[in-house]
Parts: sequence; C-alpha cells; structure tokens
Amino acid sequence: MESETHNLAGNAAPPVEDLSFEEALRELETIVRKLESGDAPLEASITLYSRGEALRAQCTRRLADAEAKIQKLTLTPTGDVVGAQPFDAG
Repeated sequence: MESETHNLAGNAAPPVEDLSFEEALRELETIVRKLESGDAPLEASITLYSRGEALRAQCTRRLADAEAKIQKLTLTPTGDVVGAQPFDAG
C-alpha cells in the first residue's frame, strides 16, 4: 500500500496537482528551509526532497501555462487594441 505524503505539520498533504502556483511555491520554500536546517532525519529528508521536487515541477508547469497565455497586443496609433498574438520573449 502506498504511503500518504504529509506536510510538515504531519497532516496529509494535498496532491501537488491541486495546488496553485503560490501554494506550491510557499510549501516548496518551507521544505527548502527545513532541509537546509539539517533538523530532519534522513528518511524524512528524502520524503521532503521528493515532495519538493514534485512542487518544483508543478511551479514550472504553472509558470509555463501562464507564459503561454500572455499575449502581445497590437495597438493602433491612438492606443486601441486591434489584435493579439502570442508573446515571444526572445
């Protein structure tokens, strides 16, 4: 049977896929602080690291999704929006 992932308070952690960017980032920052402190036992550190990697991937996905939605607006000389196209940061 697969064990549940728990947050630092010992409660069952929500699935990473259900977290917003801000929620995932906040939890990731907490995990990084905990790992950097060196207070967690080895097994707990491995579990935290694994959860942190999943959170990092979720943040990356959320950012990529947001970037894909950003559009470059085409304006007339008077400032009216006449069109939009995908934004190319390059």
